[in-house]
Amino acid sequence: MQEILDAILAERFDAVGDLAVPDHYRAVTVHADEAEMFGGIATRDKDPRKSLHVEDVPTPELGPGEALVAVMASAINYNTVWTSIFEPVSTFGFLKRYGRESELAKRHDLPYHVVGSDLAGVVLKTGAGVNAWKPGDQVVAHCLSVELESPDGHSDTMMDPQQRIWGFETNFGGLAHVALVKSNQLMPKPAHLTWEEAASPGLVNSTAYRQLVSRNGADMKQGDTVLIWGASGGLGSYATQFALNGGATPICVVSSPEKAEICRSLGADLVIDRNAEGYQFWKDPQTQDPKEWKRFGAKIRELTGGDDPDIVFEHPGRETFGASVYVARKGGTIVTCASTSGFMHEYDNRYLWMNLKRIVGSHFANYREAWEANRLIDKGLIHPTLSKVYSLDEVGQAAYDVHQNAHQGKVGVLALAPEEGLGVTNPEKRAQHLEGINRFRGV
Repeated sequence: MQEILDAILAERFDAVGDLAVPDHYRAVTVHADEAEMFGGIATRDKDPRKSLHVEDVPTPELGPGEALVAVMASAINYNTVWTSIFEPVSTFGFLKRYGRESELAKRHDLPYHVVGSDLAGVVLKTGAGVNAWKPGDQVVAHCLSVELESPDGHSDTMMDPQQRIWGFETNFGGLAHVALVKSNQLMPKPAHLTWEEAASPGLVNSTAYRQLVSRNGADMKQGDTVLIWGASGGLGSYATQFALNGGATPICVVSSPEKAEICRSLGADLVIDRNAEGYQFWKDPQTQDPKEWKRFGAKIRELTGGDDPDIVFEHPGRETFGASVYVARKGGTIVTCASTSGFMHEYDNRYLWMNLKRIVGSHFANYREAWEANRLIDKGLIHPTLSKVYSLDEVGQAAYDVHQNAHQGKVGVLALAPEEGLGVTNPEKRAQHLEGINRFRGV
């Protein structure tokens, strides 16, 4: 790996293809024999620092239509937290099911799972049938893994029956020195970003694009009012940028004055600090409080001059979903993914059916949507929301911080990159966007 790293750091990208791919590499894993280690422990008390391992693993066989990538940097997503605490299920069930699909897929069914659904790096080697990418290409990867042998996926690849999230429902993910991806996961690395900056948008930026902008999600238009939960977080920070760039008015819901200031620095004027307002949408674990929905709706109308949200950008799930359905305008859309506070949603259906509202489920993005989202990053119209960077050996702490919501924006992880700040090949373009790029750093 050192020869490969030396070539990359020297920007001798053409030489990378002539170097041997090592038979082992350093990776972040969870172990199948530890899947019950947190039994009887409350979700919030489960500690990723105990379950995430950094160890050497064998390099997988490269198949047709695939690529091996030298990973310079990656990032933490909530799916890595779920993997590390084995919730809502152990990911080894995903790997076993995938392994039954074909001889090649058997590679993924292992007693360890290399995790991670983001990367920025350099292509090391490509398999048979790959023509669009070659060794030495600087790339980022989106996390959609599809087989596309069924007709169902050919109008929208997210509808493929073999659709999986790479590094979560497949093995050989991005929190490692080497990653195995399908070649149609690859996209050009924005030249004005460092490795860690380029790695951080992947999953959340594409997810927010489909959820809010795409016709497969909320199909946001100019003039829409968009309520965004967790608007300074990994997902919400991109939704806020898309709303502002798309001529919509975001109402940013946050949980502290510091997070409110981040949203204002992005250009959002309407911000609700839910902790300062003291909203308690649940009287107890079984009972919601509609009076709090109404108080929340009144606050929204106070800020907007009387408008209810055309779109509610939902991802907390159980804690907020009843309020989200209530506050959306008549004919409005609640678009939902993730459910980080719980998957079992409850809401009063009278406010949905009698007011002709829609609930739209959204999950990651198809290749076109991911490409468009990355293109906006490359154009400097959307910026990474990277706040802090950890080393690969500190990945347990990084995942723990995300689990405890002790972070802003996205948390990055250096893989092969020996330090932050490397990988920029267009410094002039970077200088034009430096303020936006650094907006979340150190917050």
